Amino acid sequence: MAMYAEVQQESNEDRVIKHAPLVKRIAYHLMGRLPSSVQVDDLIQAGMIGLLEASRQYDPSHGASFETYAGIRIRGSMLDEMRKNDWAPRSVYRKARMLAEAVRKIENDTGRDARDHEVAESLGITVDSYHRLLQDSRGHSVFSYDDTRNSDRSMLEELANDDPGPFEGVQTSIFKKSLAEEINGLPERERLVLVMYYDEELNLREIGEVLGVTESRISQIHSQAIIRLQARMEKWLKEDE
Repeated sequence: MAMYAEVQQESNEDRVIKHAPLVKRIAYHLMGRLPSSVQVDDLIQAGMIGLLEASRQYDPSHGASFETYAGIRIRGSMLDEMRKNDWAPRSVYRKARMLAEAVRKIENDTGRDARDHEVAESLGITVDSYHRLLQDSRGHSVFSYDDTRNSDRSMLEELANDDPGPFEGVQTSIFKKSLAEEINGLPERERLVLVMYYDEELNLREIGEVLGVTESRISQIHSQAIIRLQARMEKWLKEDE
């Protein structure tokens, strides 16, 4: 028994060393969506704790690869650290909720996608001011979108996988189906930005080059997509609260 424990410990240590680059990859990818006040070293430190916990608790009999399981724990540990330190000011959340409520009302009233000028008009501001609000709400995006994802797999892979698994208690197939439908129902450009950002892991500058617009405009489109998803997934978000 002692020999087995020693071998298991060595195996855990090997896993941690092998997958340490995964922590940095996830940390730097999250950094692209966070306010400048967030330090990458803090994310990496939190991620390493998640990796260590994953190494101790991983059970291969559940059928998931260690990298998949570790990605879940690493990302979750980073998000927990951000919540604990409250790096996103309360004003960020207020602005995001205000925008989501305006989008929700317009889409409920019209039965179609809310347009920039309509949201701006409903808030009594100019379109430029609305775009600035989208930029200000960017720090909220990591919570509003990543909290709906519980693995480091591609968004489309995750949504397409309806087979029962060890993490179905965290994210139900009904929720995944609803989220997939709402993502597919986004305006084409918003959907494309999400796919390139979360699945292809392109940064905002690279996406801008693909679509022929500025990095700032891609940031606005990304934030707008997140706000629209938040508005359309109101039922699920309220249940989480």
